[in-house]
Amino acid sequence: MGGGMETNKNRFIEEWSSARENLEYNFRWTRRNLALVGIFGIAIPVLVYKGIVREFHMQDEDAAYAG
Repeated sequence: MGGGMETNKNRFIEEWSSARENLEYNFRWTRRNLALVGIFGIAIPVLVYKGIVREFHMQDEDAAYAG
């Protein structure tokens, strides 16, 4: 039915795929990785949380909530 439809493998795609599959084995902590984890894993979530809490407190004050 659907014979004769072989595909040509792209060497670069195969190398990238292999690297992605083995990332946890080849990962190394560097200054850059630590900085990225600090910014995107800690600093930004903390700032978002503080902004949300501040917004809720402002809404409570506007509604004269004494809780």
